[in-house]
Amino acid sequence: MTDPVRVTLEGHDESASVRVYDDEGDVSTDDATFRFSVDGGSEGGSSSDETDATDETDETDGIAPERPATASDDTRRIAPLAAVPTDGTLRCEARSGNRGTELILRRTGDEVSAWRNSCPHRPTVRLDPGPGAIVRDDHLVCHEHGARFECGDGVCTAGPCRGATLDSVAVIVRDETVYLADDRFDSCHRLDEPVA
Repeated sequence: MTDPVRVTLEGHDESASVRVYDDEGDVSTDDATFRFSVDGGSEGGSSSDETDATDETDETDGIAPERPATASDDTRRIAPLAAVPTDGTLRCEARSGNRGTELILRRTGDEVSAWRNSCPHRPTVRLDPGPGAIVRDDHLVCHEHGARFECGDGVCTAGPCRGATLDSVAVIVRDETVYLADDRFDSCHRLDEPVA
C-alpha cells in the first residue's frame, strides 16, 4: 500500500482511529476488533503481534510519562519546544509498527501537553484539521460541534461530549526539545515537515 489509510472502529464505550501503512492489520477497541487484508491474505488468522497501539485496556494504558529521552533517541524527537504553539496546536504522527496515530501538541510555558487528534464526540473529527486547533480561554475547541476541552487534563467542559476526556499521549521536554514518551508508540514525526 503506497498511501496510508485511516481506519476507525467505534465500540460501545470507546473508539480507535489509526493510520495504516500496510496491506493487512487490525484495529481494536474494548469490545471489538476489526481485522483486514487488502490483498486477500490469511482469513481468520490471528496477528502474531497481539499488542496494538490503540489497545487501551491495559491497566497502565501504556504510558510512561517519566521515560527519559536521550539525544540518540532521534525517532522519538518531535520538535523544538519553541515550535509548539501556545495559541494553537502542532500536528504530528506517532507510529507503532505499520500504524500511525495523529497527535496534537500545545505548549504552556515550558510544559507541553499532547493528545490524539480526535474529538471524543465523533472520533473521525480532528480537533486540528491542519492549520492548528482553535484555542479560546485555555480550552481546545472542536471546530465542528463546539465542544470545549481543558488544555491541561483534556476534560470536556461544554458541548455534546461533556465529561469525556481527550486521549492523552505522554511527552517530555528535555534540553528545549519535545520527545515522545508514550510506550504505545515507537516513533513520532511532525506532519508539517517531510519524513526523512
